[in-house]
Amino acid sequence: MASTTTTEPEIKSSSVPIPLAALDYSKIDVILRFLFFGASVSALASIVSSYQTEFVLFQGVPVLQPAKFKYSPALIYFVSAFTVSGFYGLLTTIISISLIQKPQYKLKFLLHLLFWDALILGIVASATGAAGSIAYVGLKGNSHVGWIKICNVYDKFCRHLAGSIAVALFGSIVNVLLIWLSAYTLHTHVPK
Repeated sequence: MASTTTTEPEIKSSSVPIPLAALDYSKIDVILRFLFFGASVSALASIVSSYQTEFVLFQGVPVLQPAKFKYSPALIYFVSAFTVSGFYGLLTTIISISLIQKPQYKLKFLLHLLFWDALILGIVASATGAAGSIAYVGLKGNSHVGWIKICNVYDKFCRHLAGSIAVALFGSIVNVLLIWLSAYTLHTHVPK
């Protein structure tokens, strides 16, 4: 029986797995920051466009009554918070893109962005919670204090508010992912 030996050199596979610490997450950072910017602008646009006027009974007389976000301090805070987060999302997206082009400044900026991301998360989460509480009272009312539900009358207003809160929650989750990504990237550069 003849053995089959070849004189060709053995070709090794070049698909060696790259260790996680060596991966560059800059493009993911840009995508997440753009998603955060988009969520902030979408939440803002939805709540600002939530105007509706309906007839409601006031002492037995139908009165034309508008519903606007301006009538609730919690919703004004929501609009203010998401205006700030929208500008922040745009600014940090531009910074993140520029860090791809100049990676020598990446670690220094990541630490700063981590701190600012945590601050913005606190603002966005508190504004979302405040708007959510107003939306819940509008949807269900509160019989203990005599607050009636309004979403059965102002359905368009409540739909816009609900959509805005849903997008705001998505933005909060994206912001948490940004914090985790920045912390992990900084952690991989700490000497062991």
